[in-house]
Amino acid sequence: MADIRIAAVMAVHNRRALTLECLDSLRNQGVPGGTLDVFVVDDASSDGTAEAVAQSHPEVRLLRGNGHLYWNGGMRRALDEAMAGDYDYYLWMNDDTMLVDDGVLALLLQTEQHLSKGGHDPVIVVGTTRHPETGELTYGGQMRLSRRRRTSWTLVEPASEPRRCETMNGNTVLVPRTVVQRIGNIDPAYVQQMGDLDYGLRAGTAGCEVWIAPGTVGVCASHPVRRTDVQPLRDELRRLWSVKELAPGPWLVFTRRWAGRLWLFYWLSPYLRRGLSLVLQRAHIRSTVSGVR
Repeated sequence: MADIRIAAVMAVHNRRALTLECLDSLRNQGVPGGTLDVFVVDDASSDGTAEAVAQSHPEVRLLRGNGHLYWNGGMRRALDEAMAGDYDYYLWMNDDTMLVDDGVLALLLQTEQHLSKGGHDPVIVVGTTRHPETGELTYGGQMRLSRRRRTSWTLVEPASEPRRCETMNGNTVLVPRTVVQRIGNIDPAYVQQMGDLDYGLRAGTAGCEVWIAPGTVGVCASHPVRRTDVQPLRDELRRLWSVKELAPGPWLVFTRRWAGRLWLFYWLSPYLRRGLSLVLQRAHIRSTVSGVR
């Protein structure tokens, strides 16, 4: 692994403690015989994240956002900056992912090199994470549930050997230069979600492969479960269409690319399902209240 140059890229916003812990875990890894440069885009955090990173990790190349980059925009900016340095590998990281296992970078590199020598080139290698308390698998490589469910995904369970998958979550991903030369950056059509899934699928259509490394690489809690209590209809619809859930524009791009000829049905279906669920919930509440009276 001599002379290997890796650029780690990360987008952060208002999670100072998690960001620092993630950077600590990354610094503790090291690259045997190589170098690791870290590019962090702070998207106008108001909790002092940027200042804390600059103080605790002066080696990090800290970039500032305008508060409207979100995950995809922040990662694009970080990758743009890193790609100018023409690194051998680009390590995608989420700031809520902690590489607590020993030798994670060595494992990802060895997996990529082993697969490349076996004829699987170029290869993206994904690290699988587990919940810090329960040990349940949280993020990693993804496969479609079935041909009919073209926009529904299931996590690929790691084994003692690398396993093939269709695409990935962007929590811990090693992307070699050869893939970046073919695919480029994350698509600007996406804002908060789907940019990582889209990137893996684009890689597949360009002749690249996506694999998960053996075992797990660290911990990352799954995202909080969406609220199930009934809110005002206007608030529910605004939440559904928000950037952090399923904004219609990015979802339209994703379904048109990857859902096949029935893409319009796939685009509409989550909105129709949520709308029907809201109507039924409210009807149930009204009937219950009437029954009590």
